[in-house]
Amino acid sequence: MAGATSQATPGDADGEGDGPPPHHRHKWLILGICCISLFMVGLDTTIVNLALPSIQDDLDASPSGLQWTVDSYTVVLASLLMLSGSMADRFGRRRTFQTGLLLFSLGSLLCGLATDTGSLIAFRMVQAMGGAMLNPVAVSIIANTFTDLRERARAIGLWGAVAGVSIALGPVVGGALVDSTGWQAVFWVNLPVAALALVLTALFVPESKAPRPRRLDPVGQLLVIVLLATLTFGIIEGPVRGWGSAQIIGCFTVAAVAAATLIRYELRRAEPLLDVRFFRSPSFSGAIASAVCGFAALAGFLFLNALYLQDVRDFSPLHTGLLTLPMAAMTLISSPLAGRIVGARGPRIPMVIAGAGTAGCGLLLTRVGADTPIWYLVIAYVAFGIGFGMLDAPLTYSAVSGMPRSQAGVAAAVTSTGRQVGAALGVAVLGSVSTARVHGPFASGFPEASHLGWAIMAGCGLAIVTLGLLTTGPRARGPADPSPNPAPDRPAQRVR
Repeated sequence: MAGATSQATPGDADGEGDGPPPHHRHKWLILGICCISLFMVGLDTTIVNLALPSIQDDLDASPSGLQWTVDSYTVVLASLLMLSGSMADRFGRRRTFQTGLLLFSLGSLLCGLATDTGSLIAFRMVQAMGGAMLNPVAVSIIANTFTDLRERARAIGLWGAVAGVSIALGPVVGGALVDSTGWQAVFWVNLPVAALALVLTALFVPESKAPRPRRLDPVGQLLVIVLLATLTFGIIEGPVRGWGSAQIIGCFTVAAVAAATLIRYELRRAEPLLDVRFFRSPSFSGAIASAVCGFAALAGFLFLNALYLQDVRDFSPLHTGLLTLPMAAMTLISSPLAGRIVGARGPRIPMVIAGAGTAGCGLLLTRVGADTPIWYLVIAYVAFGIGFGMLDAPLTYSAVSGMPRSQAGVAAAVTSTGRQVGAALGVAVLGSVSTARVHGPFASGFPEASHLGWAIMAGCGLAIVTLGLLTTGPRARGPADPSPNPAPDRPAQRVR
């Protein structure tokens, strides 16, 4: 789910400035430019979910085609997040940011022109290539611009607030656009925003590079792409092609081999793309697992809820967006509250509340039917909004506190990748188990068929509660030793 949370890249959270001195008189304008990209990408996420039923009608998309419309974006995004940070450090942050804006704009334009599901999925991948260069690189620009730690914290706080606003406005804006213009508008609305950001970036954002960029890791990058792509393909296409088919078994086998090879290969590198030694820290491992569970629940919720409200209840896209506003409102309220609780009491309390809210919503929706009262749905949406709003602050704190200070940026980048992996798996798993169980007309069969999906969402919430209790105590916060083993052909170097 790109843009829904703040993201960081390697080397930018240790308080070390790099590159040329920032233009201090423009630093708040630079922050605004970076926030534009976050708002655009965050808005795009919720808008696209609301447009899925219209896309299904117009392009005659299958349920798996709708899943790929969402997951083609998140899989590519998750695969390239860490690479984009390395590219920005090496080739220039402003240059990478501008390239991301251009690719995201091109992908948005082409998505609106798509005439079939296949081309829409391909153009969503172009969008994701651009999106991977926006929010993570924007955080690098912010960290390099705001050298004072207090101002940097304030800037990151404003950045996070924009993420919440984009979630809140997305359903209403998306519903209005689909109702008035058509699903194509949810992509084309990005074009003027990206054009404004491009002009302002060229005028006011200074170029900066890392004095010692991390080495590129093409083998590790390829293994990550193969792992995520084959795993997601197997989950989405399994109900259609048969779980026992040679193609699906082959996908899961390739994914397992890619995962094992990735771990073995990265352990031998001095500067790995993904430092698996981080997972020695219980606090860090718990944060990553909670990120996967929490964002799987969010993505699955948005996907299933859009189909339920529009295809089953026959609500318009705008009406659907208005109904989900209580969720977004509670997210806005609980997010800053979670940050205060983490600062005063640590991450355990908000983590447990986050899991309980997610599990409560899932359990309530396991009883949903074709004529469920609106007040009942609103209670479920409020519970999920509280839970999701409480999640991000303890995740970031737990991930970073489990690492040495010099590794905080890398830890945050891995956490961001975990969020996107969770989003991809949420749509794949919850969507597959729900749509595959529909028998007869979709509108009458979907409510009962979706109960298993909502139960899995509740399970994700219970997993977050368990992880919060087990991995946020004093014993779990001891930092892992991320120092890599020496590579056979050269001495080990500090991972940044």
